[in-house]
Amino acid sequence: MPHVNGSTEKSTKPSRERPGRAGGNTADLVKRRYSTRFVQPSDFNNTDAPPIPKLHLPDTGSIPSITVDEAALKDPNLDPEQYTATVLSDASDQQLRDYQTSLRELKNGASTDLQQNVFQNRTQFIKISKDAEKLNEDMRTLRSHMSELSASVNSLWASIAVPEARSSLENAATRTRKQANRSSVANLEQIYNNQLQTLWKEVEGSQKFLPAIPGRHVEIEQRRWAELDAATWKPKQKVSLILLNDHFMVAREKSRNRVNPSSKEMLESAQKVPTRLVAEKCWPLQDIDMLDLAPMGSARDKHEMANAISIRCGQESFTYQSERSSSAEKDKMLRKFRQTSEELRRLLRTETFTNTKNKKDKSDLSRSLSNDTDRSDILVDVDGKQKNLRWVEGQIDELDIEVALQHFEDAVRLVEKLRKITQGLKGNAIAQDLITTKIDGRAKMLADLVVKRLTSTHSFSNATQTNIAWLVRLGLHDQARETFLNARSETIIRRARQCIFEGDLRDYIFQVSFVYFTMMRNTVSIYQQCFPPLMMSACVKWAKQHLDGFNVILSRQLSSVQRGSPTWNECIDQAKEHAMMVNDVGLDFKELVRVKDDEE
Repeated sequence: MPHVNGSTEKSTKPSRERPGRAGGNTADLVKRRYSTRFVQPSDFNNTDAPPIPKLHLPDTGSIPSITVDEAALKDPNLDPEQYTATVLSDASDQQLRDYQTSLRELKNGASTDLQQNVFQNRTQFIKISKDAEKLNEDMRTLRSHMSELSASVNSLWASIAVPEARSSLENAATRTRKQANRSSVANLEQIYNNQLQTLWKEVEGSQKFLPAIPGRHVEIEQRRWAELDAATWKPKQKVSLILLNDHFMVAREKSRNRVNPSSKEMLESAQKVPTRLVAEKCWPLQDIDMLDLAPMGSARDKHEMANAISIRCGQESFTYQSERSSSAEKDKMLRKFRQTSEELRRLLRTETFTNTKNKKDKSDLSRSLSNDTDRSDILVDVDGKQKNLRWVEGQIDELDIEVALQHFEDAVRLVEKLRKITQGLKGNAIAQDLITTKIDGRAKMLADLVVKRLTSTHSFSNATQTNIAWLVRLGLHDQARETFLNARSETIIRRARQCIFEGDLRDYIFQVSFVYFTMMRNTVSIYQQCFPPLMMSACVKWAKQHLDGFNVILSRQLSSVQRGSPTWNECIDQAKEHAMMVNDVGLDFKELVRVKDDEE
């Protein structure tokens, strides 16, 4: 081709330049730039090369951090949004992170302080509780000492006012000791019961406050006292003060019906009627305090308050004044009250100590036999074989099952067997006492069930003999006798009340006498089959009491019938004929059936 070597040809031709065109220097520079050759280094790992210059970055430590204001955070009126907007409005990211770290550290420190404060407060609270308990004990001791001091001061005042008080107290104590030596415990209990019976009759409503309990008796009773108004110190009503060994009663006089003064007969008859008392207040003796108001009044009031006392119970206070001119009655009441209060306080302290000791002994017994090793080591003799205490406990568990199933014969036989085993534990008093306590508790539960059954089946001879035999084998002779006789008494009274008087007096006496003497005969017959002859006196006494009750009914029904009339004679003969029914059991009540006179 003709133009293949066109470039060569063009280079050999002379160039044409445009004359007169500006910018020749620029074109020359462009040509020179494109014709320049840069030499590339062959080794890029040349160590002689200069180092790369370091970049100068801004120092972060130089940025100021935001401090946490603890006082502002503790302000209860702090607004979190407003606070953060004010403090952290121009903060950078690093400042926000630093502020968050500071807040977290502050939170952890506050939590640690709170835990330490709770622990310290708990320790202080326990210490303060112990101090408070110790202070309460000291206060109780101080209160008892103050009471004793007050009693001593009052006794001193009483001894000053009545010089012969000491000699009278000694004589009274001597007489009391002599009487106690002469009287047995049974007679003393009978005296106490008679006192309570008399108190219940004379003071209406007193039985509600003072039920019959063993040992309760009247120490002193004084009348002719008056209750004073707390504001005006004027008499409100006449009262009687009754001091018992454990209570203090105030009884007011019951208002009588209004009597016409002009009628001399009615006035005399009203004066002969004894004054009726009504129980108004009654306090336990350990809850009250009796103060003598004579030394407490002013010089002007000492004469008026010479015979006055004050009864304080908690926040209440009552004032009473003796109507007698001398202060002998008041001094006698004060002395008796202090003496009785001291005896009661000593008795309660002894009972508390005894109960605490018994509980401690029982806990020691249980603790000593709590280990399996101890139960295995203790051996008892059972029909010539050695058994350990575990076997005995298994027998007691079996007794519980028999009692629960009301298998009375098996349960009674098991109680007898365990009691016999217990007698063989003489070498180990602790184990003997513990087993005896458990057996006695089960025996009491069994006896309660048998007594309940006896009460409901006392009319059947065979069932009664079986029930009483179980109680006798359990060692409860007295309880069996009393339960049987009381059940029969209730039956006699109930059957007698079922007899209705329909106008014929002879028919009514026939029914009542037949019920009484038939029940007596059957009761005595069953009693003779259940108890030995040595215990027959209790049954005879019971029959005599019900014979007296029948005589009261007979006397009341024949009170309107003329003595010696045919109706009278028929009723008496019919009652005596029925009384002969008890001859079958060895009793003769025929001549004891009679109508009581008015004087009797």
